[in-house]
Amino acid sequence: MMMKVGYLWISIIAASLALTANGGATDYTAMYVFGDSLLDAGNNKYFIDSIAKADFLPYGIDFSGGPTGRLCNGKILVDFIAEMVGLPLLPSYADVIAKGENILFGVNYASAGAGILRDTGYLFGRVIPFEEQINNLRKTVDELRGQLHENEVSKYLANALVFVDIGTNDYLNNYLLPTYYPSSHMYNLEQFADLLISLYTKHILEIQGLGLRKFLILEASPIGCLPILIHNMKCSATLNQVVAMFNTRLKSVVHDFKSNYPGSAFTYVPSSQLFQSLFDNAEAYGFKVKDKACCGGSAGSKGTKPVNTVPCLNRNEYLFWDFAHPTEAGNRILAALIHNATSF
Repeated sequence: MMMKVGYLWISIIAASLALTANGGATDYTAMYVFGDSLLDAGNNKYFIDSIAKADFLPYGIDFSGGPTGRLCNGKILVDFIAEMVGLPLLPSYADVIAKGENILFGVNYASAGAGILRDTGYLFGRVIPFEEQINNLRKTVDELRGQLHENEVSKYLANALVFVDIGTNDYLNNYLLPTYYPSSHMYNLEQFADLLISLYTKHILEIQGLGLRKFLILEASPIGCLPILIHNMKCSATLNQVVAMFNTRLKSVVHDFKSNYPGSAFTYVPSSQLFQSLFDNAEAYGFKVKDKACCGGSAGSKGTKPVNTVPCLNRNEYLFWDFAHPTEAGNRILAALIHNATSF
């Protein structure tokens, strides 16, 4: 198994070097990002009434711009994906620079704590649910129409990449907190997964209706692999199975999209499986620590935010930065795995 993983890693490095050698040439005009804290590049930092943000050290300690709102020590997953397809780092929608020419390569709408359901993450204060993220996209499209001719806008949007990774918080910060949310009292797990998928389908088609045609759709993350839930170096299979109910339905929906909308391209990313493989073979990828966070939040802790704490020095050897988010090193490898496993 170790030899197989090692060979895969060599292939990933080769692919990454090839991308670099080609200057990251791309057919994509832009990228639009929808999701939660794994993708948030700073949208929540402007909310006074939100605690789901990371605009303070040690977050951003290895990022060229310092703490930007990324819940990581450095670059997050979409930063590496953007580089892979030859696009610059995207501005957050709420950022003051997300105007005029600065939006021509795309915009990041993701919000830490957000989910598919509107009430998901409300314990954090202000977050931006999926539906509202799409409303912000509508405003961006309106602005583009003010900068480009209508036929140019249509071609531009049709050749942009839509990156979606959302749904994890609907479990982690909704269904699995019965004291604060009614969802687990109203639905069994299968009914809840059906509810999420119904709304998810509606929202994806709303994005498609705005003229976007190329979608990269990621599975919900394996919540059982978070440092606060890992036991004896193993992920919680029970919690991962809960999220798997959603992912199974999501894969079927993406298959239907491909059949029903031949003018669009929908790529399903088995990101939960990829991360599980990364976790199981962490040492082969260069990680010496996978069950503890570099900045607090080890197994069994309450996972409080690492405000002004001293992070580990060997950050490239840790898979997790805090109690719920990968390090830059982890994001880099996950991005390479996604590139290697898909054809986006």
